[in-house]
Amino acid sequence: MQIALAPMEGLVDEILRDVLTRVGGIDWCVTEFIRVCDRLLPAAHFHKLAPELAVGSRTRAGTPMRVQLLGSDPVCLAENAAFACELGAPVIDLNFGCPAKTVNRSRGGAVLLKEPELLHAIISEVRRAVPREFPVTAKMRLGFDSPDGALDCARALADGGAAQIVVHARTKAEGYRPPAHWEWVARVQEAVKVPVFANGEIWSLDDWRRCREVSGVDDVMLGRGLVSRPDLARQIAAVRAGQVPWEMTWGELLPLLRDFWLQARRKLSPRYAPGRLKQWLAMLTRSYPEAVVLFAEVRRESDCARIDALLGISDPLAGLATAV
Repeated sequence: MQIALAPMEGLVDEILRDVLTRVGGIDWCVTEFIRVCDRLLPAAHFHKLAPELAVGSRTRAGTPMRVQLLGSDPVCLAENAAFACELGAPVIDLNFGCPAKTVNRSRGGAVLLKEPELLHAIISEVRRAVPREFPVTAKMRLGFDSPDGALDCARALADGGAAQIVVHARTKAEGYRPPAHWEWVARVQEAVKVPVFANGEIWSLDDWRRCREVSGVDDVMLGRGLVSRPDLARQIAAVRAGQVPWEMTWGELLPLLRDFWLQARRKLSPRYAPGRLKQWLAMLTRSYPEAVVLFAEVRRESDCARIDALLGISDPLAGLATAV
């Protein structure tokens, strides 16, 4: 059984990958999608979204990182995939699940689920371009408007050479509205011979148990549930190992939140760093009453020094030197 951290564009960047993988329980993670259009991207573009490439494609905790590409041109995707492997990517993941309208309008993400033949062409071309020792994997939704073509899409991916398939158990039209249709994950797994990961609406240990029962698969990818409850993967891993899970307290989480903030201050300008903190803190309010209180204090704050004080950071310059 494997537990993966989902690639969430605009949310799970290298900072959050670093912090969440240090909590434990995550077997591998994926970059935000790297958009491929009509050219070979420069190395700097890959390193911007996947700085872990410079350190063995692993987070600080040693968790392996995969590089995700998004696009619709098989040849161009293949060229960029091969280059990503040259830069150090251990696995190439292809995005066929992004529901964003701007992405879909430019023929990327979930809209490609309308064209199983194109999915097969993309996977096949990337698989041919990438050395055999580098796996090619894929993430898909159940479909664009309905799940009627989900099995055809999954077969296209598997037959094209996908080593694993992550299934976000909703259509593009359903977005992130519950429920997730885990029963369709079971149907996908029956249709293909490669491992299938269940993804969607896993917010707690009980959700994971129900997902496992309904989907029949052991492997899971955690997204918003893990961002909102950073120890969720660790809890699942403990149960998987026959151990008693323990919940992370706010006192244990707070140092990680401070580290996240200091890394955001290092990476972003003072204008944008507060927004990154608020984004994660808002999601933590789902699991921690203390986050509700802190979010209320930080919500309208834009001065980095005052946010330092609210987080209990007395010497941010010292912290900035170590938060990498």
